[in-house]
Amino acid sequence: MKTSKEKALLLPNQAIANTAETAPVRVLSRSVALLFAIACGLAVANIYYAQPLLDALAHEFGITHSSVGIVITVTQICYALGLLLLVPLGDLLNRRRLITGQMLLSVLALIVVSFAPTRTILLIGMAMVGLLAVVTQTLVAFASTLAHPTERGQVVGLVTSGVVIGILLARTVAGVLTDLAGWRSVYLVSATLTLFMAVALLRVLPKNEPSSATLSYAQLLRSVIALFVQERILRIRAVLALLIFTAFSILWTSLVLPLSTPPLSLSHTAIGAFGLAGVAGALAAAQAGRLADQGLGQRTTGTALVVLLLSWLPIHYTEHSLLALALGVILLDLAVQAVHVTNQSLIFNVRPEARSRLIAGYMIFYSIGSATGAIASTHMYTYAGWSGVCLLGTGVSALALIFWVVTRRAA
Repeated sequence: MKTSKEKALLLPNQAIANTAETAPVRVLSRSVALLFAIACGLAVANIYYAQPLLDALAHEFGITHSSVGIVITVTQICYALGLLLLVPLGDLLNRRRLITGQMLLSVLALIVVSFAPTRTILLIGMAMVGLLAVVTQTLVAFASTLAHPTERGQVVGLVTSGVVIGILLARTVAGVLTDLAGWRSVYLVSATLTLFMAVALLRVLPKNEPSSATLSYAQLLRSVIALFVQERILRIRAVLALLIFTAFSILWTSLVLPLSTPPLSLSHTAIGAFGLAGVAGALAAAQAGRLADQGLGQRTTGTALVVLLLSWLPIHYTEHSLLALALGVILLDLAVQAVHVTNQSLIFNVRPEARSRLIAGYMIFYSIGSATGAIASTHMYTYAGWSGVCLLGTGVSALALIFWVVTRRAA
């Protein structure tokens, strides 16, 4: 016979989940949901500040353009490690203390980056930033738990809108601050804002005690793998996340290269401003959540993946038309975030008692996709120019659409 701990690993806290279903429903106020969104945006921005700064980092630390993508790759790999090692703790520990503790450690990591004297220290600091930025996913899972079941998709969409805006404004803010005071000022400003946000969250977050205390840390980590084995929808949506964020990273990692070199030779501020064009993605995030609440998740996914594929046509003309680039950016960000929010809305309904582990497993694939896109796009740009980058992005986007078509009836 299986021990109680073994049963807990295979069906994580099922008894507790049943109890939770009959408990009074907690409602997340809009003001607190907005604070969640702001905190998520601030945290996730830390791993995207470097994208428009790649040429500045390459110049200061003597890194070639073909290799500078390693800065993004190291950050994303450590982000993936954080997803596996830290995010599942949201199902085990007090989330209020877990969230604020990670944000305070992020302050230290950002300070290390801002004062990095060598390439090695820079990469160590970026690794720490990536590892701790996963507090974003703990916040998303926490928000979904506090939301009313009939509004969960909308809440996830709202909080994810903060993530989207954080990703996009990271480029704009990084560009402006770099032109005004150098790239190091970007991380000093972020450290200051993160400190203030940690204090605010400590005061506002509900003193929620998760109910997974029957699992040890080792069992908690193993149960992430068990969830992949047991839940087909998680496997399918995770692969979709890998593909769409590979495409996303292919664009945003390499975009600074053609924009910062002749004949365009744009400033960091101008390059960062293209992030504003993608704010439409934030609008798509909220709308996609509402559609998922209405049972239209698959239709939303398919439509968004078609838009993602088509977005590479105007992006291809970047070197000839900045207006075409802006249109392509809007389409690509809208599509990626619509699929992302739909993915999360669907998987959060699978195991209510294991939402932190579900989002951890799902986002590991997101991080793998981001890291793959970062390193592949900079190498592709070196050997085949912007046309090669666009061809790569088109291929990955087409693969995502084909995968959805093949698996749509199973998830």
